[in-house]
Amino acid sequence: MKKQGFIKTAEEIEIIREGGKRLAFILSTLEAAIKPGVTTRELDTLAEKLMREGGDIPAFLNYTPEGARTPYPSSLCVSVNDEIVHGIASDRVLLEGDIIGIDTGIQHKGLYTDSALTVPVGKIDEAAKKLIQVTEASLSVGIDAARAGKTIGDIGFAVEKYVKEHGFVIVEELGGHGVGYQQHEDPHIANYGERGQGMRLKPGMILALEPIVNEGTRYIKLMPDGYTFVTRDHKRSAHFEHTILITDGAPEILTKR
Repeated sequence: MKKQGFIKTAEEIEIIREGGKRLAFILSTLEAAIKPGVTTRELDTLAEKLMREGGDIPAFLNYTPEGARTPYPSSLCVSVNDEIVHGIASDRVLLEGDIIGIDTGIQHKGLYTDSALTVPVGKIDEAAKKLIQVTEASLSVGIDAARAGKTIGDIGFAVEKYVKEHGFVIVEELGGHGVGYQQHEDPHIANYGERGQGMRLKPGMILALEPIVNEGTRYIKLMPDGYTFVTRDHKRSAHFEHTILITDGAPEILTKR
């Protein structure tokens, strides 16, 4: 039976901190490899190679979330343009002007970390730049709200407020989560909410915060592959994620690049 619990021990936190540094290196390497002409499968192959060379296990590969019909077939989620999250690697060639979300996790010494970012492919238009900038900044806003004594609702309230103020919308069906003993743990962390509502944060909690932001409407649909979510209006979406540690003071970003 898998271990459960919201509060990690000092030894577990140190292992997850190590894993976070490894994951940050992997994502930075992948970001540098993204350019027109590269396929999403090539990025996935590179991600798995880096993980295994470091002695770690790809957390997403063959992961079967609740309700899924088949295991996830890639080590890296690759979501291009109107794809929101969980896109599957393929022979799709990245084109100048695309944006791509890359999301992955590793199991390091039995414990998990999770992180994501959205990357421009070559030169992109100003609207895409703004979408990426606002989404990344909203993650920083959410992290700043994640303080001991505050609540899950405080995080969601801060993220949604920032996103709305900049003309974009939150995807309500998807959000962050606890992480550590498993790839996805309670609590669910919506990117919207009310101040003071939901679970109260305590030192030792490890959370994966991940704002998911659309430039059009918030409405989404699941593709026939059972994993890839896309925007219903086919406008673009962006996604950033960090694994963080709740402390007695400012939260620690464990996957900081």
